[in-house]
Amino acid sequence: MVSVVTRFATPTELFCKLMPIILNTVLVFSITAEVSYLVIVEAPLEPEQKKTEWSTIWKAIHLFSQYFMLGNITWNAWLFVKTTPSIRGVFLGGEAMGQGWRYCYACETHTPPRCSHCYDCNVCVLRRDHHCVFFNQCVGFRNYRYFFCCLLHMWAGLLYAVVMNAEVFIVILKEGVTLHSIMLLLVPWIMLVSGQVTARAFAFAFIADTCVVGFLLVAGFLFFHIALMLRGQTTREWHSSRRPYNLGTVNNVAECLGSRWYLCWLCPLIPSPLPGDGIHFKVTGSLEPVR
Repeated sequence: MVSVVTRFATPTELFCKLMPIILNTVLVFSITAEVSYLVIVEAPLEPEQKKTEWSTIWKAIHLFSQYFMLGNITWNAWLFVKTTPSIRGVFLGGEAMGQGWRYCYACETHTPPRCSHCYDCNVCVLRRDHHCVFFNQCVGFRNYRYFFCCLLHMWAGLLYAVVMNAEVFIVILKEGVTLHSIMLLLVPWIMLVSGQVTARAFAFAFIADTCVVGFLLVAGFLFFHIALMLRGQTTREWHSSRRPYNLGTVNNVAECLGSRWYLCWLCPLIPSPLPGDGIHFKVTGSLEPVR
């Protein structure tokens, strides 16, 4: 009986882990395709402007910007998932244990400061920030740069998509704020199932809504992590009033993004060595709880 349950539980768990990644991929490429259609086919709005030289240059600039952001999103996401921040294969040097070290009973080893066990990954993670359910990967010391840059380009891409989809909202609301237009914007699925709109109108309304909601969510995550970075903290340390790892604004950013923090956001292939090893950290205060 146990083997049967295990046999069915494993594919189910795998599906649950892969579903957010698949959904994110579909949404990202759907938004990209829709915005590309708006740039190539729909813009500019005036018919006499569509055949001008400026129209071609304008479209080329927009498409380059769009696919530059898409390339950075997918590349950073891939490197984020492939780069493990765990303690596997890392020599922790337990003989030099000091302030902030703890014993993990799940991994059966001593772990350095800012390291904690992730029960989703079933391993301890160096400078663990949180477990990202959207990519089924922990955010930690070695892959934080890719996570943050992916988030940054997702925010920029969604902002761009929202601006480009302004035309969609204008078309929907051009006859005024009616029950039909409000329903199409808020619950496009119901409008499609009930036969009130065409599949084309549903697709544009759904993607436009997704861009707005996604932009607000990603903006919240991005600015939260910017605040954490500037404070020299991780998500797990946010609740603490103490900031023992606060080294100043520039050094805090370098601790997360590497020595070339001012360039690494342009391309994930730009080398940006991290100043530490994820085990030993410079501290400006006591690591022990205040009594």
